[in-house]
Amino acid sequence: MLELKFTKEHEWVRIMDELAIIGISDFAQEQLGDIVSIELPKTGGVFRQGQTMAIVDSVKASSDIYAPISGEIVEVNEGLIEKPEVINQSPYDLGWIAKIKPSKMEEFESLMTREEYDRYIGQIK
Repeated sequence: MLELKFTKEHEWVRIMDELAIIGISDFAQEQLGDIVSIELPKTGGVFRQGQTMAIVDSVKASSDIYAPISGEIVEVNEGLIEKPEVINQSPYDLGWIAKIKPSKMEEFESLMTREEYDRYIGQIK
């Protein structure tokens, strides 16, 4: 599996074919509960790192999804509009949210590794 990096806001990012694939972590989807809808970013939209790019609604709360790295949205996971629960079922594969053409690759390097993230959320002491 290609390396995943994580943000403190619980987004993940994976670089594949010079694109950044973005979603929310398994921990985040568990905290949210059943996801009932998602507002996806627009293709062509440009976001800076940390800027709100999507909104996920669950039975518990509405939550902003932040761009883990800066760049332009080149594709969104349209299937999530009809079946947002896929994020709960497969957060790292089928439940991806958007693909970004990164403008600052050094931002990816500054994100947390899986081990650092697991420590951050208390999965590792």
